[in-house]
Amino acid sequence: MFVLEGVARSLQEAFFMFWATLWALVLGFGLSGAVQAFISRAQMQGMLGDHRPRTVAKASFFGVISSSCSYAASALAKSLFSKGADFTSAMIFMIASTNLVVELGIVMWLLIGWQFAVAEFVGGAIMIVLLALVLPRVVPAGWLAPARDRLNAGEAQYGEHRVPADPGEAPLSAPGRSRFLTRAGWSDAAGYTISDLTMLRREMAGGYIIAGFLAILVPEAVWRALFITGHGFGSSVENVVLGPLVAVISFVCSVGNVPLAAALWKGGISFGGVISFVFADLITLPLLLIYRRYYGIKITLRLLAAFWAVMSISGLITEYLFKAVGLVPTGHPTNIVPLGFHLDYTSVLNVVALLVFGYLYWLYHNRDRLGGGAGYAKDVVCGMQVQKSMAPATAVHAGTAFYFCSDGCHDRFVANPTRFAAGDKAEAMSGGGNTGSSAKGATRDPVCGMTVDAAAAAGHASHAGREYYFCSTGCRDRFTQSPEEFLDHDSAPSGGHQCGQASRHSP
Repeated sequence: MFVLEGVARSLQEAFFMFWATLWALVLGFGLSGAVQAFISRAQMQGMLGDHRPRTVAKASFFGVISSSCSYAASALAKSLFSKGADFTSAMIFMIASTNLVVELGIVMWLLIGWQFAVAEFVGGAIMIVLLALVLPRVVPAGWLAPARDRLNAGEAQYGEHRVPADPGEAPLSAPGRSRFLTRAGWSDAAGYTISDLTMLRREMAGGYIIAGFLAILVPEAVWRALFITGHGFGSSVENVVLGPLVAVISFVCSVGNVPLAAALWKGGISFGGVISFVFADLITLPLLLIYRRYYGIKITLRLLAAFWAVMSISGLITEYLFKAVGLVPTGHPTNIVPLGFHLDYTSVLNVVALLVFGYLYWLYHNRDRLGGGAGYAKDVVCGMQVQKSMAPATAVHAGTAFYFCSDGCHDRFVANPTRFAAGDKAEAMSGGGNTGSSAKGATRDPVCGMTVDAAAAAGHASHAGREYYFCSTGCRDRFTQSPEEFLDHDSAPSGGHQCGQASRHSP
């Protein structure tokens, strides 16, 4: 009976932590979705070629506007590095995109206090400066070229699973004011909001539930033994070093880390320890394994050491800066949030947030009708919205292109594509119409009109971001010489006679 009561109280604590931050989550993810939709990412690739102060500032800014979970951030940073970005700038981009984001700060403000929200950005700036100084000296330049070559070679090994490059498909440019004022533009922003929430739902749920159990079931004696107090500077050092260790073994990233930070603060960890813990979502065990795959074991160990040291030092500096101006809260709370429903500003804001979320979901659900979705795809594994031109990984299955936020999602798809490719989750390569692929991979040769199995087509070609499949190399060659001639589907021939004529033109 005691165990069941403890579980019930823990779940109650978790739910009301979620209730206290619901409006903030909708606001934060909504703002993040708008920024991602209305500010282009394409310019990142050509602007992060070194780690000078100006470039570091750009990497930080690009990271903030590319707000994402730790896994997606690590994949995009890898993609930037493989395409020529400086390694240090790519890592700073990754840190900024997970730690210097609006939703994280708002949730910290509500669960722990405004001082922690301010400290997140102050400590984040300190961490970026330290990393820009430390990382080039920790990871030798001679290790980076082989790592980049290995990444590019690994992408080449995807073979038939990769979407063929289309030189005619340009990255999305930064939308202008006219797009900002359209429903199509906001439907794309809603797409980012809904997909980010879908992608992070497990991390957030896990963070709230684990935090509820830590806050209720872990005795205070355990916290006192874990986080040393009463020894001045020595206690502060122990706490900021131990904070990242807790993060490493917690497996929770992004916003899901904040409820855990609230539980740790209630348990007695220092102010700086909370900051270093929140920053350390980039060195959890799953991410360390990802770094090992991307960059190799030597660079991963150096990254772990550099990140851990910089996160701990940043937390320590932030704590003493805030102590100097009297902004460190005195004492630790006995409760994280009030339990129960009350007619207060939180309940009113939550009702408004639910109405806003309903409208965002409507925009997302109807974005094709509203004119949105061009240049975007949905990662069918995790649900994240992906800009096609910036997708870290792609795959082709049964004549259909799929785009992924990370190599992890790509590998899960390739291992069992039929699990994820069913129904309307597929993103048709051909762009629809009579030349579009069906769920079974059937498509129409735009030259002769013949029905072709995309997986067994004699040839294919890309044009204007779409894939076309042909019954013969002759049809393919005629199409590539003058594609506009065959894009009038209504006048396309329907029989095989024209196909025979095309075949005679083949080399």
